[in-house]
Amino acid sequence: MKLTENTIFITGATSGIGRALAEALHRKGNKVIISGRRKALLDEVAAANPGIDTVQMDVTDSAQIADVAKDLIKKFPSLNVVINNAGIMPLDDVTGPLNDAESIHLINTNLLGPARISGAFVEHLKKQPEAYIINTSSALAYIPFSVAALYSATKAAIHSYSLSQRFALRDTSVRVLEIAPPWVDTDLVFKSGDPRAMPLEVFIEETMALLEDATTEVTVGTGKQLRDAAGPNEHGFVNHLNQMIADSPLPTA
Repeated sequence: MKLTENTIFITGATSGIGRALAEALHRKGNKVIISGRRKALLDEVAAANPGIDTVQMDVTDSAQIADVAKDLIKKFPSLNVVINNAGIMPLDDVTGPLNDAESIHLINTNLLGPARISGAFVEHLKKQPEAYIINTSSALAYIPFSVAALYSATKAAIHSYSLSQRFALRDTSVRVLEIAPPWVDTDLVFKSGDPRAMPLEVFIEETMALLEDATTEVTVGTGKQLRDAAGPNEHGFVNHLNQMIADSPLPTA
């Protein structure tokens, strides 16, 4: 993917990976538009990065997505990159009753959100000489955390969806990439400085370096290790990873 002179729309870009990725792409000279649910955070990013445009949007609201897509396509006709980054990571307990409302919200955000966004922009992207849909999944798409079982499942679904998207769009100008982060020290769960987490700055640097030549997936750090562990012998690795977390639990606020 050419990393300059694009017009890029990124969802979920008011903090963490989304914001850092938006800022890195902005520094490369791309026109970057970000979305998020909270206006105060959007304003903060825009103030810190003159030239970044913002739009308030909730990826669980299909009507809102349709309106935003229509407005952005009209305002930025050269828009050629859509990055589906918005996501949430509530922990869950599969040994007890399901929190139905929280689970529906998780699926609406992490799975249907990217599908809705892609659907809203794909016809426009097909008209561009070179266009990209980039989906942020997770290394947990391959080797899940049992304490975030449903989150892991939504990211596995995004991986599967990306594979289908990539094939279905093969004869168009739209390429589909997947970024599968490892555990990165952001506030997705709780920013803690845990030494097991990859520093955000390192993650962005390594991801940007790989993104330029990527044709399918971008995995860095322990994310690559988890990706490579998936397959016929993954059960032992799943048990090992989750026992490690059980012995030294994830930090909480």
